[in-house]
Amino acid sequence: MTAATAAPIAGVDPTGTTPPSRRPARGRYGAVPSRATGTVVLVVVGVLFAIPLLSMATFTLRPVSGSGLTLVHWAALFDPAQQSNYSDLFAGIQNSLILAVIVVAIVLLLLVPAMLLAELKYPRVHRVLEFVCLLPITVPTIVLVVGFVPVYQVLQGVVGSDPWTLSFAIGVIVLPYAYRPIQANIGTLNLTTLTEAARSLGASWPVAVWRIVLPNLRRGLISSCLLTVSVVLGEFTIANVLSQNTFQTALLLLQQTDPYVGALLALAALLFVFVLLVDVSRTRSIGGRRPKKRKS
Repeated sequence: MTAATAAPIAGVDPTGTTPPSRRPARGRYGAVPSRATGTVVLVVVGVLFAIPLLSMATFTLRPVSGSGLTLVHWAALFDPAQQSNYSDLFAGIQNSLILAVIVVAIVLLLLVPAMLLAELKYPRVHRVLEFVCLLPITVPTIVLVVGFVPVYQVLQGVVGSDPWTLSFAIGVIVLPYAYRPIQANIGTLNLTTLTEAARSLGASWPVAVWRIVLPNLRRGLISSCLLTVSVVLGEFTIANVLSQNTFQTALLLLQQTDPYVGALLALAALLFVFVLLVDVSRTRSIGGRRPKKRKS
């Protein structure tokens, strides 16, 4: 073999493979839209959502008789003389907010510890817990309510029939929406290594969970709580079948007597839930905000 043949050829790896820097770029697989296509889709979807909302807003500004726009229906909510007409509505809003607080507490005090135990101590239970948490999303809500009716007949004799008792049933409905954000956040971390490192430095289990695990799960917890609140505020079937006064049931009754104010509050509820969902998609700006760099 001569020196010319033994010398490596420029640009060719002696092992017979192409250097990584000279390998041809791989093409994109699947139907990946371009930036222009994504912008067009986003604009079209935004218009489809905006048209009904703008129609509702225009309807709330129309007077009962005549033409033009007026804020009379908006001012009626804050008119002391009209408070008696909206007493059930305000009571329903209060009940829904109480339900939201209780259901969020159930998620944080029961679901999160169960998920952490399954992740750190009992990994074999992880599949069972995931199946139980995702099962309610596969069953129609009306079917679940039919099963809740006998349970609530017994529950009413024990703790009464106050609206806060709906938190147990709504807590079951919320499980899939509360479970997925937290589990997705857990999947991006190695909690076992983090807790073992904290334990090796002398931290107890409560300290390791409070100071190491929960701060790393901040984004998932915030997303889970926001989704939980949006589901609770929009829940109608359970409250209607069990004859409880919540925001959605009171809104339905109000729309039969005052459609203008009913549409106004429905619009406000839709916008509030929309803001919550936008905050979920931008959890980084809520719970994971990075500190600003100081100027040198």
